[in-house]
Parts: sequence; structure tokens; C-alpha cells
Amino acid sequence: MDEPRAVPSRSRDRRYAAVALLLCLIVSAVLVAASRLVRTGAQEEPPPLSGSTPASAAAALPWTLPWPSTGQAAVEIAGRAGSLRVHGEQRPVPIASVTKVMTALVVLRHHPLGGNDTGPPIRVDRQAAIEAGNRDESTVPVTEGQILTERQLLELMLIPSGNNAARLLARWDAGSEQAFVREMNAAAARLGMTNTTYTGASGYEPTTVSTAVDQLKLAGQAMKNPVLRDIVATVRTTVPGVPGEIVNSNKLLGLPGVVGIKTGTSTPAGGALLWAVRSASGARDRLILGVVLGQGDPGDTLEEKKEAAFAASRELIAAARRPRVPLERPPATGGGDATVTPGIPGRRRSARHRRQ
Repeated sequence: MDEPRAVPSRSRDRRYAAVALLLCLIVSAVLVAASRLVRTGAQEEPPPLSGSTPASAAAALPWTLPWPSTGQAAVEIAGRAGSLRVHGEQRPVPIASVTKVMTALVVLRHHPLGGNDTGPPIRVDRQAAIEAGNRDESTVPVTEGQILTERQLLELMLIPSGNNAARLLARWDAGSEQAFVREMNAAAARLGMTNTTYTGASGYEPTTVSTAVDQLKLAGQAMKNPVLRDIVATVRTTVPGVPGEIVNSNKLLGLPGVVGIKTGTSTPAGGALLWAVRSASGARDRLILGVVLGQGDPGDTLEEKKEAAFAASRELIAAARRPRVPLERPPATGGGDATVTPGIPGRRRSARHRRQ
């Protein structure tokens, strides 16, 4: 058998030298990285999303937002993964007339409209006419036998927040409000709104509950519908057969970039507002979506609760549209994309009981 061949000492020395050099390079790289972390005291900002540009990166939400002192809230950039910011405990609470966004979405799914279509004619039934006289809820003046189109009823439901228009649409669509509510809950399930339960088409019932995070899921879907998007951005309009001008209950539509979506106020719900605003970066297809729920204090009047929702939303909108200045990433608060901030108890005032 042949003897093993000896490795020449010169070749062996070269290999040892190469290994030693590689180890030196690895140690040097580790020391440089450690020194950078010590100097900065923070991790570097995460890289922009693939395909993003400097303009779109500037449109990212800041890590900290001026959250309201009560209730719950959420903000995100539509269609951008990882942009969700969340405030407060996400437990189901009454949402009042914000419910009507789902009502509109279900109606338009079953009876889609395109462009300037007005949709089929709908006869105002006796129940809707009687409800027009209700003093303890928000309604629109309609009369039995009056003919309105699908789009006109959607406008009467979403712009001045007519509860009787919402229930009339539900009966027309599904035969009864109860059957329509089943469709609403089925739509919520498809959207992954796991903490939402609808019990009526208008939101008048305090048993209709949801969370800020769930309502953002709905907002993202609703703003994809051009008809719904057009209606919720309408400041004022007229409907033939309905006296006077109908004015949008969402006073934030006068702010730069605001294009919707829906107000809601009741004694159980407090002040609620689901909103959409265009990014200040100039990208017209980039929407920032937000919602505040449970605004105002237990003793507030309904008007004060509504104003609290407007005030909280104004601050969030201003901060969300502001060009982003790179900030340190905040400490982890429980996983996921959300940043959760606990609420702070507020003050008390006198009460009023008209629901809207």
C-alpha cells in the first residue's frame, strides 16, 4: 500500500495565514458594528418598502401621534403593510352612525352603481315616513309613497345621517332589516372584523359594537368603491322632493385633503368619527385612514361628544399628514404592527340623550 503523501510545510503555512486573516476581518466587522450601536444608542430606521420613493417614504406615519385622552383610535396608510398605529384597549364598543358605512357597502355590493348611475327607484314605505318624525334620533324628512333612487337614499343616509333612510334601504335590499343585518355581519366576517357585531342598519342600537382596528378594515374596503367615496366627500347637496339643502354632518370635510368618511354620536357610543385624508406628499392615490371611538366624557352632551371626536381627529390628521421626520422606533408594546398607548381619564359634564 502506498504511504500517505506529506503536505509540504510551505503550503500548510499559507492555509494558516489565510484562516488567520479571515478571522481578523470577521472580528473587525463585529467591533465596528458594536461601536456604531454604542454611539447612536438606537437601531437604524428600517429600510423603505420595496418600490417606495423618497416622496412616499416621507408620507409614512410618525411613530408617535397625538392620541385622544379617552376612548380608542387607530390610524394607517391605506394599502401599506406595517403602517397601523393603535391607541387604547381594542374592546368592542357602540359605534353609532359609523354603522352606516357597512350598510352602504352591503347595498352597493348587492346593487352596484357605476359612474353617474342613480340606480333603481325605491318607494318610501309607511315605516320610513313615520320614523321621519322621531325626535330622539337623526332622520330625514320623507313621505309615504315618495319615490327616491338608490343613490339619493344613500346620500340621505350618509350625508345628513338619516336613520330612517338606512332602515328603508335595508328593507328594500333584503326584505327585512333583520335579514339585512345578517348580510352586514357576513360582510364583516369576510373582512376579518372579528370584534364587530351589527344589530341594526342605522347604528341607533347600542348593541351594534366594533373596535377602531375593525373599522379601519371597513374603511379601506369602503373607499375602494367610487360611488361611496364620492358621496362621503360631498359637503352639501339637494335631493328632489326633500326640502332644503342636506349638509354633511362631517365638519372636517373643510380641512385640506379630507375626503370622508362618517360621523357617529350617541349617549352609549360617545363621539365617533371614521375619516380619510389624502397624503400631503401629493400622491392622490395615497389615503390615510383613521378612526376615533368613545370620545367625550360620561357627563358630556351629545354636541360635546361630537366636538370631542372632531377635535381628536383634527390633531391626528394634522400629525399624520405632516412630512415625517425620522424618529427613534418606540419600545415594543406587545407585538404586531400596532403601537398601543393607554388612555387617560377625562372630565365630566351634563348629559343629553338624542342619538345620531
